[in-house]
Amino acid sequence: MINWPGMSASANSRLAAVAELRKNFDRFKATRPSLPRPGTKVPIEFAASERVSQHSELAKDFVQRVLGVDWAWISDESSLWDFHENETNQNLTDKIRNIYGVDVSDMSNGNLADIFDRILKQRAFPPSS
Repeated sequence: MINWPGMSASANSRLAAVAELRKNFDRFKATRPSLPRPGTKVPIEFAASERVSQHSELAKDFVQRVLGVDWAWISDESSLWDFHENETNQNLTDKIRNIYGVDVSDMSNGNLADIFDRILKQRAFPPSS
């Protein structure tokens, strides 16, 4: 969902977390002409998925073998960062290298559409085991 993201903040104290949350919300408001009135229903707007859809078989294989889940909806904006809480993508980039033989460790944003493009450019992905 891209039109109303969940707001979050983390800090060492409640006061600092509230201050960070306020900054995050102000930054969000600055990118919108107006905010919906409290209590109004905001339709869900999903990010585009055209690039990912071009790689549907690879995406399905990747979700199961790399991310370790049976199914996930991913968009052109989805990232490795969306699927873990670690400080780096190292575990997942290692899995990608082991499974597909492609190094994506230089792709710090972890964008899945970019990763799929690289996998398909460098080699065909093997079938699921």
